[in-house]
Amino acid sequence: MNKCFLLVCLLGIGFFHSVAQVGDFESNEDIGHPKISGSTAYDKVAQSYRLKGSGYNIWFARDEFHYAYKKLSGDFILTANFSFVGNGVDPHRKIGWMVRASLADDAAHCSGVLHGDGLTVLQWRNKKGAAMRDPEDERFATKKNYSVLQLERAGGIFTLRAAHFGEPLQVIGTTVMENIPDSVYAGLFICAHNEKEITEAQVWNVRIDQPVAPTYDPEKLGYIGCRLEILNVATGARKVIHESKGRLEAPNWMPDGNKLLFNENGSLYKIPIDGGATEKLNTGKADRNNNDHGISFDGKMLAISSHRQGLPGWGSTVYVLPLGGGEPKLVTEKTPSYWHGWAPNGKEVAFVGMRDDKYYNIYTIPIGGGEEKALTNNQGWHYDGPEYSPDGKYIYYNGSESGTMQIWRMKPDGSGKEQLTFDEYNNWFPHLSPDGKWMVFISFPPTIDVSSHPSYKQVQLRLMPLTSAGAPKTIAYLYGGQGTINVPSWSPDGTRIAFVSNSKK
Repeated sequence: MNKCFLLVCLLGIGFFHSVAQVGDFESNEDIGHPKISGSTAYDKVAQSYRLKGSGYNIWFARDEFHYAYKKLSGDFILTANFSFVGNGVDPHRKIGWMVRASLADDAAHCSGVLHGDGLTVLQWRNKKGAAMRDPEDERFATKKNYSVLQLERAGGIFTLRAAHFGEPLQVIGTTVMENIPDSVYAGLFICAHNEKEITEAQVWNVRIDQPVAPTYDPEKLGYIGCRLEILNVATGARKVIHESKGRLEAPNWMPDGNKLLFNENGSLYKIPIDGGATEKLNTGKADRNNNDHGISFDGKMLAISSHRQGLPGWGSTVYVLPLGGGEPKLVTEKTPSYWHGWAPNGKEVAFVGMRDDKYYNIYTIPIGGGEEKALTNNQGWHYDGPEYSPDGKYIYYNGSESGTMQIWRMKPDGSGKEQLTFDEYNNWFPHLSPDGKWMVFISFPPTIDVSSHPSYKQVQLRLMPLTSAGAPKTIAYLYGGQGTINVPSWSPDGTRIAFVSNSKK
């Protein structure tokens, strides 16, 4: 064989390997020619990354590291869990998110960095060939080698937030990058801080979100992309099972534990929990369904909220039908009515309705016929999300009576109202685990209007014990809101929940 041809083939193979697409990233390669080559591997089942990298440092006027990246333009939010593998050699080995103007080793860039000794810090090079910078008020992570890092670009402003699993994200640092172009390289990096060594890290829950403007109106401008996700509530590990360029919302977990039920474009669909083809559920004449639907405790019936044209509040009305599908039975004649909870006995449902053209209240109504009963008397507050506990002793809901939106509970007759959460967030849609020991809910930032639960915001899913003392624990950091977790979405075994996150495609 011709030696020159062989050399070209070998170089070509090596080049192809170094820049091959991996997972969500278009390419991965070494930057700055470290003496020991790095690599990025993607586990499709776990949806996680394994990075290996060497390099003298990412500092001074040039860098050496391994990089998995993609090209992005405009604003974005980069979020993931990071953990070093093994003890490593140098306490200043680095992993994290990086945004670069180019792939040159002296390029302007901004990085959210977790060091081997726990130092978590925002670092940057403001222009090509300049010395690196970081803020003087560096914050150290209190735990070693484990962190959630989020690097956000909003215009020319870069912000690093970080958290340990279970805690809210905290701002670590902010800087203005004047020499970063609109189109950039963004991705995961790893550096050994030692040119003779290689270090390794695991990265999971990788989400690259491209948000819309705060004033974006989806009703006028259209909906952005959605991901249907499953979350392990104990570990926080997430898996995307389905994606759409349109809008899908509000997954329920089917009683067999093998499928989810969600709504999209006015219809309900089933999908296997590992992803795959969707199957439309027959809901008869109710073909304008919204994101308020759920399955009875015995797994036999489905309650839905569907719109009737020409009626108040877009005509949202509660119906029930067999879970296998069929013609629905009208439950609430008055509108608007939005279903939220089944009674454990399967004879009543709880819903939110407006009857005075001013305020929403919580009601119950027998599904076999009968009068609706108001459980709240709204004096200008906002109520939503009523859901029965599995033992039938309480109805949990969210209400703004204390000034912010918090989680409450009351007895099924409306008496004994009790506030359960007390914090700065606006907390919505409590959902109880099948054993009644835990509650998951969505938390909107304090900047959101107390009566609103909009789409396309940075929100948290939080978990709170109900049978013992304990504060809410953050189990997911995401871009979402309306439709993320409006309805009961626990798995039958109580180990997972399903939800929807958003990102512009």
